[in-house]
Amino acid sequence: MSRFSHFLAIDWSGAKGERHKGIALALADARGGPPVLVEARRGWSRAEVLAILRDDLPPDTLVGLDLGIALPSADCGAYFPGWAYTPADAPALWALVDEIAGDEPHLTANSVVAHPAIRPFFRDGSETGARFGCDDASHGRGRFRVTEHAQAAMGCKPYSNFNLVGAAQVGKSSLTGMRMLHRLRGHLPVWPVDSTKDTGSVIVEIYTSLAAREAGRSAGRAKMRSYEALNEALAALGSPQVEGSGPIDDHATDALLAAAWLRQVAGDPHRWKPAGLTREIARTEGWTFGAI
Repeated sequence: MSRFSHFLAIDWSGAKGERHKGIALALADARGGPPVLVEARRGWSRAEVLAILRDDLPPDTLVGLDLGIALPSADCGAYFPGWAYTPADAPALWALVDEIAGDEPHLTANSVVAHPAIRPFFRDGSETGARFGCDDASHGRGRFRVTEHAQAAMGCKPYSNFNLVGAAQVGKSSLTGMRMLHRLRGHLPVWPVDSTKDTGSVIVEIYTSLAAREAGRSAGRAKMRSYEALNEALAALGSPQVEGSGPIDDHATDALLAAAWLRQVAGDPHRWKPAGLTREIARTEGWTFGAI
């Protein structure tokens, strides 16, 4: 049995602007019942999500953020090899991202990618930077963290956090999420970067495709766009179903399924001790909860 009383899954967004259809929050209660979508009247803003995580969480909540909490480091020996100011660990990376983008509203991070020392490591809509891959570990999909290799071994199709192109990219959401994580320092620990206690709330990185996979859906069918598909997946996880029929936004289904999945698997000690997770990886790259 898990020590957590609530499970909050957040489908995040790195899009421009203040409010986003791509942000969805769902909450599952440890006592049971179907996961519940947490609605926002005009769509969520990143600042509102930050405020909830900092000041308005239910006690002992496990928070799953669908974003990359760090950039690859182990493959090349640093986030930005060759740059004298490359951060030493994930909290320093979060601080750097927030410092560079500090004047941008809505927790956006466009100036990070525009930074002359950092830009060569990213692929955006206009160019692929010369440092997008390592000299000895380069591939067309960009650099991967150790946890993303673990995801791929499980049958998922991860993307590099240095990639900012395409509908499935996670680079933009990861950078905006790092700004939020920096602003949560001292409020919420982030596993496995921080040490955690036996009580209190904790943030973990999630990949909603892992939840879909464990609900019996393949990588190509990870997105669910109907109540019927969502409820079939929830039933596979042993969760009560949600009310509704017909179409539903896939950001909502991602969050609802992930909240139910977190509730099911959080009590499994093996999830917290994946084979590839070392102390060095924990402090620099972090890990995706459930990638084992």
